[in-house]
Amino acid sequence: MKEIEQKLKGQIDRLTNKTFKFDERIKEGWFSAVYFLKTKEIVEKKIPENIITMQFFQKQDAVLCGSDEAIALIHTFAKEPESLEIHSLKDGDKISPFESVLTISGPYQNFGFLEGIIDGILARRTSVATNVYNVVKAARTSGKQKPVIFMGDRDDHYTQQAGDGYAAFIGGSTAQATHAMNEWWGKEGMGTMPHAMIQMFRGDVVAATRAYHDIYPEDDLVALVDYNNDVITDSLKVARAFGEKLKGVRVDTSKTLVDKYFLRNHHLMGTFDPRGVNPELIFALRKALDDEGYSHVEIVATGGFTEEKIRHFENLGVPVDTYGVGRSLLNMKIGFTGDNVVLNGIPEAKDGRRYRPNPRLEKVEFFK
Repeated sequence: MKEIEQKLKGQIDRLTNKTFKFDERIKEGWFSAVYFLKTKEIVEKKIPENIITMQFFQKQDAVLCGSDEAIALIHTFAKEPESLEIHSLKDGDKISPFESVLTISGPYQNFGFLEGIIDGILARRTSVATNVYNVVKAARTSGKQKPVIFMGDRDDHYTQQAGDGYAAFIGGSTAQATHAMNEWWGKEGMGTMPHAMIQMFRGDVVAATRAYHDIYPEDDLVALVDYNNDVITDSLKVARAFGEKLKGVRVDTSKTLVDKYFLRNHHLMGTFDPRGVNPELIFALRKALDDEGYSHVEIVATGGFTEEKIRHFENLGVPVDTYGVGRSLLNMKIGFTGDNVVLNGIPEAKDGRRYRPNPRLEKVEFFK
């Protein structure tokens, strides 16, 4: 019961703008297309009595995200928002092509200028949530659900982190790289060490890992092992040094490099692409750790992973325990459209569009 109450409180907080940080210039129309602003002025002066219904949809199978944010936007910046009638699906709902996910009814001049902003919110959040959902789904192809760490902080403007992190959470990623990514859903960022830390220890992975453990003794100890492009050698070094204390090793080999393991074993090459984090490297790493009694050490694979690459690894049974994914999760593949589809209670829309009632939509209450 407590979890339900907390979840409800979180939703109310979001819908009342206690979570979302909006730019006050939205109210002035700063982020609205100029033709929306001109339309608002014309309607106010010529036909203010009209009541319209605006309907939002997209064209793919997807995981909806951004509905709470869009509703909070309307409640914050629409004129007389309590007079509007809003129906919406929920963040996390699976949606189909052309399915109505949000409808707003009321005087156009009170909210119409927000149309493009709403489209953008829904497009970005749904794109990220859907990308993450598909990656998480790929990470259980072999039957066991493996965690996916959202590492998109370096692939977009920092102001997007909170919203993208929330969308990633909706999509199924419960581990994120920065505190900002966790801001909207109430946790903290996670991570151990970057290459920069190992560089300052002159490439000594054991020394860097020891320093980390000294300062953060309560953290799970995960060593980054590709700095010297010799993943197996360095993994065994840290495993021997820390034994049971070592939780895992992270492999982040650049896709332009061939690990020294293959350079020492030329006979293994020729039948696969040896660059980057590849299945053969992970198989060899797992065997090396197991052979020396370090079967408890998990393998985290990062660097260039996509839905397709993860599914390929899983189909081959590659012994990765956790995937870290960044850039591919931020591909904006989904666009939303808002259409005026009802005028004064009568269906009225541009050719090719029509009012699409959706029984799954729920009425949204106005929270002061």
